[in-house]
Amino acid sequence: MPKQIPEETIEEIRKSNDIVDVVGEYVQLKKQGRNFFGLCPFHGESTPSFSVTQDKQIFHCFGCGKGGNVVTFIMEIEGFNFYQAIEFLANKSGHSLPDHIPNQDKHQSKENQDVLKAYEWLTKLYHHLLRHTKEGKEGYHYLKERGFTDDIIDTFQLGFSPNSKEFTVQFLEKKGYHRQTMVKAGLLSANEENQVTDRFRGRVIFPIRNHLGKTVGFGGRSIGNQEPKYLNSPESELFQKGKLLYNFDLARTSIRKEEEAVLFEGYIDVISAYKAGVINGIATLGTSMTESQAKLLRRYVETVVICYDADKAGFQASFKAAKLLKNVGCKVKVSSMPIGLDPDEYIKTYGADRFKTEVIEASDTYMSFMMKYIKKDYNLNLEGDRIQYVENVVDEISLIERPIEREHYLKELANEFELSIDTLSQEIQSRRQKIGFKQDKPRQSSHTKITKDFTKTKKKLMPAYYNAERHLIAYMIQDTSIAEKVKEELGGAFNVDEHKVIVTYLYGYYEEGYTPNVSHFIEKLPDSDIQGLVVQLSMVPVNQDISDKEINDYIRTIRAEKSEKETIKSLRVEQKNAEKQNDHVKAAQIGMQILEIQKQIKNSNH
Repeated sequence: MPKQIPEETIEEIRKSNDIVDVVGEYVQLKKQGRNFFGLCPFHGESTPSFSVTQDKQIFHCFGCGKGGNVVTFIMEIEGFNFYQAIEFLANKSGHSLPDHIPNQDKHQSKENQDVLKAYEWLTKLYHHLLRHTKEGKEGYHYLKERGFTDDIIDTFQLGFSPNSKEFTVQFLEKKGYHRQTMVKAGLLSANEENQVTDRFRGRVIFPIRNHLGKTVGFGGRSIGNQEPKYLNSPESELFQKGKLLYNFDLARTSIRKEEEAVLFEGYIDVISAYKAGVINGIATLGTSMTESQAKLLRRYVETVVICYDADKAGFQASFKAAKLLKNVGCKVKVSSMPIGLDPDEYIKTYGADRFKTEVIEASDTYMSFMMKYIKKDYNLNLEGDRIQYVENVVDEISLIERPIEREHYLKELANEFELSIDTLSQEIQSRRQKIGFKQDKPRQSSHTKITKDFTKTKKKLMPAYYNAERHLIAYMIQDTSIAEKVKEELGGAFNVDEHKVIVTYLYGYYEEGYTPNVSHFIEKLPDSDIQGLVVQLSMVPVNQDISDKEINDYIRTIRAEKSEKETIKSLRVEQKNAEKQNDHVKAAQIGMQILEIQKQIKNSNH
């Protein structure tokens, strides 16, 4: 922990950042009882097992075991060290950190830090040139003609790179950046003669930011006959198109509020939709949607509306994106527009209100879209094509989990083709059995109950001393006087190594004068595995009025295990000595003693 940051400042920053709010920016959380649940961001899962406890300010995943407080969550999800996490949270809560703290950024290499800073400088430069100089007038007029207001230009930090080979090169060199580093980062270009020029010269600039709001790439739109029309930064460690979503940093709050994201194909569509009042829009970066992008969206939101161009390529891209999003557990809708239009053109032609009501709000369900998509390959005037079409649609319907939804589409299919609903139902059941769906799933129980069942199962499987240690530590985490009693009577003589580590740190924590606070305590622990275990133990149900007798029983159980283990260890030494002296009768008698003690231990643990 950096000594330069006072302990009270760290505590104040932690208290000012409610864990539910911070985690909620990365995970879609829903309240169940006293806790909040969502999909774990640290491992793939389709059923929420990630819990956030507001009163204790901790998180815990019952699937992968990770746990911690708001600081360790940010460290884990962003790959930050402790100082970076504190700095990040301080910025969120408006706290200032001490000046002249040495750079402790181990997360980014020196080269990547330079590249990020260069992108930051150029974002500001290009935006200033567009808005306030004669060099940027060409780009400014182009955007104005496209209907971009000054507010929109400022919100998205749009810019213009002058049509000069040397302007940006000289600017970056004056800032101390090496030409080859900037070429590697894709800010500059080098030809075969190794002449270095501005990669984006003569283009309107669309900064592409990561989820933290830092520019990691540019999209350049030519405004003359320059080819290609759109030019992105090349792939790099910082700029990976398959992992980024355009405008995600600005749209994230709205996505959570609306509980819906609108997915577009490009940044022009996102900005046009934003002007039309659709501020929860994001876009892929000139490539098909990837599984990584789909999983990122699913963490934040359940429903995604796909709004791609109304042409053959857009139809195909919608199909691919819908499949990916459905596979990661999203509820998918697909909008439809008049053939030949993209969202930007539609808004210009029909206006913002019609775009919202007739395109976004009137989107097809996933299954309705799939029926349209499958239909495009068949001539339904032909009997063979009709049968094949129905077979393919039934294949898709059989994948639907909810029986009511399946029945709805089966009725629609039966009515359209004058088929028996019973026959179609039989086909569905046959297909579901083949792919492993024996019967419809019952309604899922609440996450709170899942948690309790999980704990019970663990208790049944573990020996008595193990459960005694877990319960004792759970009480010690919440009560200083119990921890003091255990320290006097048992010290560090626990049987499980991880438990020994925890109590050693806990004794030290209380000796430093701290009061029980699991969110604070876990920052004193050496690694994330131990932190996760402490969080898990802090969630073990405890009796607020526990008696001294119960605490003594736990201590006695732990001591007995240790004593019996030491007795067995001593007997094994005696047995070896007897064998060395060829006293096989004595060795066998000792062996029987050992077996008897082990049998008693086994019986006491069940």
